[in-house]
Amino acid sequence: MMSCMVPAPRAQGAEIVTIEGVANGTQLHPVQAAFIAEGAVQCGYCTPGFIMSAVKLLEERSHPSQDEIKQALTGNLCRCTGYYSIVSAVEKAAMGG
Repeated sequence: MMSCMVPAPRAQGAEIVTIEGVANGTQLHPVQAAFIAEGAVQCGYCTPGFIMSAVKLLEERSHPSQDEIKQALTGNLCRCTGYYSIVSAVEKAAMGG
């Protein structure tokens, strides 16, 4: 759920996971590591949204198709990298690294 779409009082009592919260201590989440490995990060503005969407996708589908990845990332916009490296990073994370 996009934080900009939820008034703060409505989130009371809910579990809120941020980009920092998907890592396990100092160990990056596989999606975070794959974004670095695939060069899917440039200016960094869109990266948290893409990573959070990808993490949720992989929670729901461990091995999504390329079309499912593209559909899951539809609401996120990137103006630096294009989308090839981002989709590749999600595919890499889905394959275990």
